[in-house]
Amino acid sequence: MEQIKTFLLLSSLSILLVLIGGYLGGTAGMIIALIMAGGMNFYAYYFSDTMILNHYNAQEADPRETPLLYRVVTRLVERSNMPMPKVYIIHDHIPNAFATGRNPEHAAVAITTGLMELLNEEEIEGVMAHELSHVAHRDILIATIAATIAGAIAFIANMMQFGAIFGRNNRNINPIVMIAMAILLPIAASIIQMTISRSREFMADEGAARLTGHPEWLQNALIKLSNYNGRGEVQGATPENAHMFIISPFDGKKVSFNTLFRTHPTTEQRLERLEMLKRELTSMKERNKLYDRHYS
Repeated sequence: MEQIKTFLLLSSLSILLVLIGGYLGGTAGMIIALIMAGGMNFYAYYFSDTMILNHYNAQEADPRETPLLYRVVTRLVERSNMPMPKVYIIHDHIPNAFATGRNPEHAAVAITTGLMELLNEEEIEGVMAHELSHVAHRDILIATIAATIAGAIAFIANMMQFGAIFGRNNRNINPIVMIAMAILLPIAASIIQMTISRSREFMADEGAARLTGHPEWLQNALIKLSNYNGRGEVQGATPENAHMFIISPFDGKKVSFNTLFRTHPTTEQRLERLEMLKRELTSMKERNKLYDRHYS
């Protein structure tokens, strides 16, 4: 269901971009809009991981210095039959983590020193399973595409507003309509982008629960992270990359704003879904035990 929703939302963003281009420049405008989005996506596809790791001054972890972390990640990739990602450490006391990379063969997971200090090994495994689920589902690529299309829409909207204000309107388009579109279109694009992000978070939580077989590990981690989040935010965190983290770095600000603009589901929503998964997995284990007893 979440995959279908993501496909529909990405399609909506693409259609929105093409319609804007068509409104402004007809067929030529559509082509220009598509080329712009394609160029932005090409750059983000190949270089976004390096940019984000450099932005947070992430350093590749040494297995000798972080044996617990490497033990956890190695165990998970062997269980899921995934390539070993590069593992990075961010020296920040605020606990958080994220994954980056365009596919499982070019992936990296990053974790703050604060998270390693706050969580125990089981909880760290729950967090890393969540991030590896993002990698397996190619969520980083999907989020990058959504962000770049939304960015293209915002750029075009700014140009529309500029053109309306200064009278650069070669097609006799109503300047009031242009200003209205310049205001509303980026908002619509942002809502779609945030909805995609929330859908992928639910999928990654489920993937982590099934990979570890212990949804409570991730539940406990989310509770601790949520409680700690009010003390500050990861240094350098920006709204543009907040969706990458396992928990939004800005949730602790307690900003009263429409949930449509949240990059993550609420912790309560995530805990509720994980609780449902826990009951499902427990029931499955009980059925398997009965089956084994019956046929042993």
